[in-house]
Amino acid sequence: MRKVIYITSEGLKKLQDELEQLRTVERPAISQLIAEARDKGDLSENAEYDAAKEAQGMLEMKIAKLENTIANARIIDESKIDTDRVQILTRVKIRNTQSNAIMEYTLVAESEANIKEGKLSVGTPIAKALIGRTIGEVVDVQVPSGMIKFEIISISR
Repeated sequence: MRKVIYITSEGLKKLQDELEQLRTVERPAISQLIAEARDKGDLSENAEYDAAKEAQGMLEMKIAKLENTIANARIIDESKIDTDRVQILTRVKIRNTQSNAIMEYTLVAESEANIKEGKLSVGTPIAKALIGRTIGEVVDVQVPSGMIKFEIISISR
């Protein structure tokens, strides 16, 4: 079963650039390391060869994962996002009802998440609790430290 991933055109471009880097720079570099290690003689006791082969396997796995993600990506038209309810690519401002701390996040696909930039993955407990909710609603979010209540202050693009 294929897992569809919703992503912005900007996010897709970043994934494609990363894939290109892995294919054109990283893959040849590892091939060169393997060739150099192979030239050193007996492969059965060659730690450099083993390490290079392991790195190659990890790289190929990462390339395959990126290829799969790109193949299953569906670009979201940001101009058609409805801001009546919280959903992927909406910017939501929330208030912790206990501490009155205000936070603002844009809900994004897992591949685009970056908490430093305020981009929260839709797979997180907070995002899951917020999706489908409207301004003024108070949601309970189960986090490792317990239950937290957040009030939705605003929803925008």
